[in-house]
Amino acid sequence: MNLSYICYKIRHCKQLKDCKAILLNHILTTLFVVIFATPSYAGKLLIPMDDAQADHLRSYGVAYWVLEKTGTDVEWLLNYRGGSFLVEDLQEIRERAKTAGVTVKPISDSEINTIYNEIEEENMEKVLLEKAPKIGVYSPDYEEPWDDAVILVLTYAQIPFEKFYDNEVLNGNISKYDWVHLHHEDFTGQFGKFYSSFKYTGWYRNQVTRAQLEAQKHGFNKVSQLKLAVARKIKQFVIDGGFLFAMCSAADSLDVALAANGVDIIAKELDGDDPDPLCQSKLDYSQCFAFTDFKLIISPNIYEFSDIDVSNDYRGSPGTYRLFEFAAKVDPIPTMLTQNHRAVHDGFFGQTTAFRKSLLKPTVTVMGENNDGVSVKYIRGDLGKGFFSFYGGHDPADASHIVGEGPTRLELHKNSPGYRLILNNILFPAAKRKERKT
Repeated sequence: MNLSYICYKIRHCKQLKDCKAILLNHILTTLFVVIFATPSYAGKLLIPMDDAQADHLRSYGVAYWVLEKTGTDVEWLLNYRGGSFLVEDLQEIRERAKTAGVTVKPISDSEINTIYNEIEEENMEKVLLEKAPKIGVYSPDYEEPWDDAVILVLTYAQIPFEKFYDNEVLNGNISKYDWVHLHHEDFTGQFGKFYSSFKYTGWYRNQVTRAQLEAQKHGFNKVSQLKLAVARKIKQFVIDGGFLFAMCSAADSLDVALAANGVDIIAKELDGDDPDPLCQSKLDYSQCFAFTDFKLIISPNIYEFSDIDVSNDYRGSPGTYRLFEFAAKVDPIPTMLTQNHRAVHDGFFGQTTAFRKSLLKPTVTVMGENNDGVSVKYIRGDLGKGFFSFYGGHDPADASHIVGEGPTRLELHKNSPGYRLILNNILFPAAKRKERKT
């Protein structure tokens, strides 16, 4: 029944009640079409994060996409079925999840109330994710993308990010990010301590030359001076309210550089002059994020920056590490960062495999501990208005990833509990600010 026909009938009707009847009939017909032609969905969609989930890693990507593209919020159900997500039941979200291979389950309003009641009574909590965080990854343009576990998993999970490096840090552009990641970077200016094994290889010499030219471009005489300036800017980013996640050698080399605070700690083979003979006694641990009282390892032939790292023996077994369980209603931050479908994970090596427990500052929270009794795998802390978390090891799906090895195929590790820890960190800045207060 079209509008022209209605107008015609109105003009020719003899009684007012006929007009009313025609209009009412049209309105009811239109409502019938709207109601019954539109798919009828349940109240919400549950993205389960326990063993029912087909692809844990891309589930985070779907949650991020919901925040970024639909303008709706995501509820993170801490400690409920492995840290599941609750989203609006929209056709576009269903389609996105299907394309990504992510398991979703429509649930009714009564089922939602049951879930909420369980959360209220148990060690669980609801956290509202409101806005997709802007993500930045500190990485030089010559780095192979698979050499960084975070780039690898962000790409697989289809979560957008930007790469930046020293120039962007020094000119202040780092402040535009909510979340910043550092991986196997050397902030001490010792070129990754690869001298002993790779000093004659082309890739190592090219990296040294690039770093030296970059330092000169910014007015520094040494690479170590450039990297210290970058480290200080990153620290200020956190103090101002940013969130920092670091893996592998970035975690301990950052604190070593900050503690040295300009004192020469570098062997002559690497920077052309002798280190300060009193450099160990001149370390200022108050400048560090997480570590204190560590001892430097200056020799260019030893693949370590300090005694923060407990083991780098790739010939042995990486063992396992265990995540701690936190009180969701009291400690929402570490609870968010440890959401998982597994409590015990297989270990994995890196230039910095694990952190010596005895060298942690008392303000640092341990979230994952190794089975050796002396080292920890996963830690977090507060600094100024911001937060940081450090994760030992190089690639959670490759126990002994070595230089020159090819990429890890994450489609074969889509339920990796170790990679889930990285993605917990990425979603954390999306949480409503009051949820993040300590």
